Amino acid sequence: MTDERFDVVVIGAGHNGLAAAAVLAKAGRHVVVLERSEQVGGASITREFADGYAVSAGAQWLYQLQPAVRRQLGLSVPLAAKELDTIVLAGEGEPVRYGGGNVTGVSDDDRERFARFSKQRERYSRLLWNWLNRVPPRLGSGRPRDTRRLIRMALDMRLLGKREMREFLRLVGMNIYDDVVERFSSPLLQGGLCLDAVLGSHAGPRSPGTYVSGLYRLGGGSGAVSVAAGGMGSVANAFMMAARDAGADIRTGAGVERIVVRDGRVAGVELAGGERIRSNVVMSSVDPKQTVLSLTGARYFETGFVRRVSHIRAVGNAAKLHLALDGLPGQFDEEILGQRLLIAPGPDAVEAAFNPAKYGQYSAEPVLDISIPSIHDETLAPNGCHVLSATAQYAPYDLEGGWTEAAKRAFLDTCMATIDRYLPGTSARVIEGELLTPVDLEAEFGTTGGHWHHAELALDQFFVARPVGGAQQYRAPLDGLYFCGAGAHPGGGVTGAPGRNAALALLNREADR
Repeated sequence: MTDERFDVVVIGAGHNGLAAAAVLAKAGRHVVVLERSEQVGGASITREFADGYAVSAGAQWLYQLQPAVRRQLGLSVPLAAKELDTIVLAGEGEPVRYGGGNVTGVSDDDRERFARFSKQRERYSRLLWNWLNRVPPRLGSGRPRDTRRLIRMALDMRLLGKREMREFLRLVGMNIYDDVVERFSSPLLQGGLCLDAVLGSHAGPRSPGTYVSGLYRLGGGSGAVSVAAGGMGSVANAFMMAARDAGADIRTGAGVERIVVRDGRVAGVELAGGERIRSNVVMSSVDPKQTVLSLTGARYFETGFVRRVSHIRAVGNAAKLHLALDGLPGQFDEEILGQRLLIAPGPDAVEAAFNPAKYGQYSAEPVLDISIPSIHDETLAPNGCHVLSATAQYAPYDLEGGWTEAAKRAFLDTCMATIDRYLPGTSARVIEGELLTPVDLEAEFGTTGGHWHHAELALDQFFVARPVGGAQQYRAPLDGLYFCGAGAHPGGGVTGAPGRNAALALLNREADR
């Protein structure tokens, strides 16, 4: 190895890796962050996809960044627009618009029910995120710190009151479909809420546990979305500045080839060019499968743990569509087009879109989450022009026959036909387009299966079970190896919570020694 030695090596300069580095550097640790690409941010980057047109290549909305992370790191993220409404497009007829507990385009009964529903979900989401912003307890450990964590969780739940606590416990295992169909009569409102709960997942609204994934998406608040000025790359830059200001060393173009193990513990990393960097602690924001099976090697772990990691479900099912437009579609004005737009005609339509993915086929009628950020941020496109970014579901990673160029073109045409039905004239405005399938997302961002959560956000891969048994508190069963990416507790999205929590877990462990 070289003479360079650090207290902690962080693999990957996505926002979670940078959050972990910032917390550790603030605590006085000598930290280096190693990033394989030439740009920090992971999936939270801004890049050009056509001449003069820039887009948030992965994550497209800012809505889950945790206040605790903002405060601890002193983050300042410039916004081009904030607290946008969600509009579920109707094709023909009046769309449904909701946000801040209010909804239009529905009956009076639905409007009243939605106000109560929104307040209840915010309470439950705040409770959930109280837990998600902490290092989870290790069940059965008998350690005082874990006992205190369990007691604190119980006290948090009791604050709901007996009736609300029972209702919370009833709902957490439910699917979102049954809940919204029971509450509301508007298919568009039902469809929008169902899509909210399954975005980015290999699940439909009837899948168990999707009520909780809907709470997770709210981020502990109302779920209102914002547009970052300069695209999501500005969010990554804010994390980078926080880490650098705290004293962390950040190196791009420094891909880690393997994690070095000596005498049964981590001893550092080896870069793709052969350079070695010494450290007794390596914190990986790469997904758990890659971290354990590729970067470290199965031989350093017991068989049961390797089997559990191998069985982590991380099959991406969402594609990203980027369009360079020479103008806006003509049906709606800028105020409407500048909101968050959904194509989700109803709960059964969302479930029907998911069904083909079970058999390795893409949706013939995809559901989409659409942003036109250039309405708020003119730096993203030439004067008078615009960019459209959309998450399109469902597009399975393991498509039958593979994602050939013909298959990509066919799914792109399918998405465009769907968009044209709800935003007529969009195709006529397209100058250039880009479709990123889960296979493309895996290649660009290095996430197994192209899954933005690094591991499916399901009840058996959530909270104390995340990422797998034996690694629930960010620490792998190999001395000195930690997880700090989206595959760790609590999961994906631009939250900063996995990175911050992982750093706190390491600091707590050092304090307990």
